[in-house]
Amino acid sequence: MNKKRILVLCPHPENCAPGQRLKYEQYFKFLRNNNYEIEVSSFMTISFQDIVYSEGKLIRKVFWTIVGYFRRILDLLRLPFYDGVYVFLYVTPFGPPIFEFLTRMLNKSIIYDIDDMVFLETESVYNQSFSWLKGKGKMKYMMKHAKHIITCTDTLDTYARKYNQNTTNISSTINTDTYIPKNKYSNLNQLVLGWSGSHSTSKYLYLLESVLQNLSISRSIKLLVIGDSLFNIDGIELEALPWREDTEVDDLTRIDIGLYPLPDEPWVYGKSGLKALQYMALGIPTVASAVGMNFKVIEDGTSGFLVKNDREWITAVTRLIDDPALRARVGEASRSRVLSIYSVKVNQPTYLSIFKEVYGLGSH
Repeated sequence: MNKKRILVLCPHPENCAPGQRLKYEQYFKFLRNNNYEIEVSSFMTISFQDIVYSEGKLIRKVFWTIVGYFRRILDLLRLPFYDGVYVFLYVTPFGPPIFEFLTRMLNKSIIYDIDDMVFLETESVYNQSFSWLKGKGKMKYMMKHAKHIITCTDTLDTYARKYNQNTTNISSTINTDTYIPKNKYSNLNQLVLGWSGSHSTSKYLYLLESVLQNLSISRSIKLLVIGDSLFNIDGIELEALPWREDTEVDDLTRIDIGLYPLPDEPWVYGKSGLKALQYMALGIPTVASAVGMNFKVIEDGTSGFLVKNDREWITAVTRLIDDPALRARVGEASRSRVLSIYSVKVNQPTYLSIFKEVYGLGSH
């Protein structure tokens, strides 16, 4: 059997980052079954991943960054022995696109996968002190020289086409075999409003502070926060949990109404609507900010609600709280939309066709 050997270069270890795990990683098994031998090399080690988003620990972060660069040097040495390279976001995080240039020199069969408008960001995931070092030019270089670019939003796809016409817009997708709805759409128990993310994105949930406080006065609700165990808003009943891979779906199924607040800022237009898709796949009616990809993911009034201000947030959430039948209709429409457009099964042929185009077809 002649399998095509593909090296995946990415920032995070496997199964650690939602942007990787719910994008290309969940296609690995399918691609391996189609004669592509996938090997993953992350810039960060597990030890680095454990501290990268925490405050301080500068010396340890610098040490693990240096380790990451040594890991990439080893990757460069073995690149010629692979049939192709799959790069997610960058080869290395800082400075000019030197490692990206060397990657292209050693193996020109490159698929470049970009998630978020990362070239607009000013803050580093490592430390704000190093934001000036971040290599925004890396993304543009990869866009220019990749054989194919995979984007995740219409805005990002339009931007990428300035540099390369070979693009495919594939949103984050959901494995609907594991995301199974359990919602009974009943008002017999206290209703749970829920949000899922990380401590780095939970700040956007504070956009709803007054909304949640007002709702808590007039309705019996509880807020479930998944991904930031330290999150707190005064005046509401709240449960905050750390994110865990083994309980992720079970934790999400506790939610009766999903919340997805976002500010209307340029970087949002690179967001694929992942949180909304997770809720929707589980049949959870979702209320989301009317920005970016949410307009494409959610059919307003049918598979969710799009809102623009506090008054609209309160109105939409209150309607869903008071009307179990409405929650059921919206939840079922949400699940159907994910099954037909945003499921892994539906998008498998697209990934496979891109791999065949760039890397060729593995044969038995």
